[in-house]
Amino acid sequence: MNGHNHPSTPVYLRKDRIEGDRRNSTTMERKRKYTIYDQQWVSVISIFALLPSSFCLLDYKEALSKSLLYFEAQRSGKLPYNQRVSWRHHSGLTDGLEQGVDLVGGYYDAGDNVKFGLPMAFTITLLSWAVIEYGKEIAAAGEFSHALEAIKWGTDFFIKAHTRPHVLWVQVGDGGTDHYCWQRPEDMATSRRSYKIDEKHPGSDVAAETAAAMAAASMVFRETNSHYASLLLTHAQQLFEFGDKFRGQYDESVGAAKGYYPSLSGYKDELLWGALWLYKATDNEYYLNYVVQNAKSFGGITWTITEFSWDVKYAAIQLLVAKLPMKGRKHFEIIEEYGAKAEYYMCANLNMNQNSSNVRRTPGGLLYIRRWNNLQYVSTAVFLMTVYYDHLRSTGRVLNCHRRSVRPDDVFAFAKSQVDYILGINPMGTSYLVGFGPKYPQRVHHRAASIVSYKREKNFIGCMQGYFTYFGCRDPNPNVVIGAVVGGPDMNDQFEDRRGNYMQSEACTYNTASLVGPFAKLYYSIQHKDIFATRLS
Repeated sequence: MNGHNHPSTPVYLRKDRIEGDRRNSTTMERKRKYTIYDQQWVSVISIFALLPSSFCLLDYKEALSKSLLYFEAQRSGKLPYNQRVSWRHHSGLTDGLEQGVDLVGGYYDAGDNVKFGLPMAFTITLLSWAVIEYGKEIAAAGEFSHALEAIKWGTDFFIKAHTRPHVLWVQVGDGGTDHYCWQRPEDMATSRRSYKIDEKHPGSDVAAETAAAMAAASMVFRETNSHYASLLLTHAQQLFEFGDKFRGQYDESVGAAKGYYPSLSGYKDELLWGALWLYKATDNEYYLNYVVQNAKSFGGITWTITEFSWDVKYAAIQLLVAKLPMKGRKHFEIIEEYGAKAEYYMCANLNMNQNSSNVRRTPGGLLYIRRWNNLQYVSTAVFLMTVYYDHLRSTGRVLNCHRRSVRPDDVFAFAKSQVDYILGINPMGTSYLVGFGPKYPQRVHHRAASIVSYKREKNFIGCMQGYFTYFGCRDPNPNVVIGAVVGGPDMNDQFEDRRGNYMQSEACTYNTASLVGPFAKLYYSIQHKDIFATRLS
């Protein structure tokens, strides 16, 4: 699990909202820093403008295909006949049995065998959003059916987990016992206890995130499976009502989640997020009014944010509100305030804010938020910037930052530079998308990938046997977890390919989910000669 606790390891979960750890400096020092960053920004863009297309235009279709394949490696439950990741097998077939509920299915979040509801729902929201924005592009790459399968594997589980209007099962397995063992999911001998939220044990954050996922997914399936879409929407509306009526943080009700996916930002962002997706799915003004009326009290127009993650949704909320059609809007002023916050986030990533709240970068030009699984923040930034680029182009606008205006093409060019860094154009020459390019991580922190496939060796591999035989082994993993996006390099662009280096070498579903849309957009843009400008004006 990225961003959460491991045995004998201090939790590193600081939420530096506006990069508060940067040193104070004199005016001259700040000017010097801005000059350096200006040069870095221009150099990154110029490099991609001058490089031959054969070098800088990577195979984004391959990246898209492999990213969707990754979700099949993360599947829990009874695998289907068309399962493409052949080294995985059925697992977790008794999940929920102890509590008398069927919780078979869903996704493992990362390199372990726990099913955490909050990041799983966030992953499905991201995948659904990618299809909503870039369904045409995904279809052009021949991956539309795979994208829908990835979404449905998650939403089928949510339907099972939402057993009553005010009951949602939000975790299967225990992180403590799971981390104590190094086993294939097919061999799990650890606790599969399941945890729920209800009226007496609320969890507004996970309820609203699951509502967002199911509402967004209902939009995806509306044309191909209208009955399923209606079912998802019903669950989404019930879950949002539940989360809003019985308020509280889920990790206060489910203590087993606190050390792994704590809701440090609280639940108010998820309530706005859930309402916004329900508005998009239903066009019901009730949900828009909810987002408007709670804009200030829930932080929608007061939080200035430089990250978008499974915990913090404000930047994406602000972007989605900014994208709402403005013609005739009675809430024009509030929507404008949301839009200003969205611009702040974009400008922070482009190093165009006037104060010290810009996002740091590595010497190689990679956005850098924090040391644990930094690429999750890069990939979500890339997704939001790609969506915002389309918004700017469709409205004929530019991005107005404190330091200067930025053209839409330059926003997309920077997003592309981050994608290309992830795919191997970086100081290490390493692709952080596993299985892409000639050099990529070989020792991903992933139980199933690091142990010989169950289909090859069906003998039971015990709890500690996995640690002794496989975890400490220096050989590459016997199974390649294609499409996984690992945590990535440190602030100096360095990456240590070691299984025990979970801060850098563990992958997570939401890392990859964030890149599905940008991969599709880049592939389609190049195929249709929609090549963007790559120089700042």
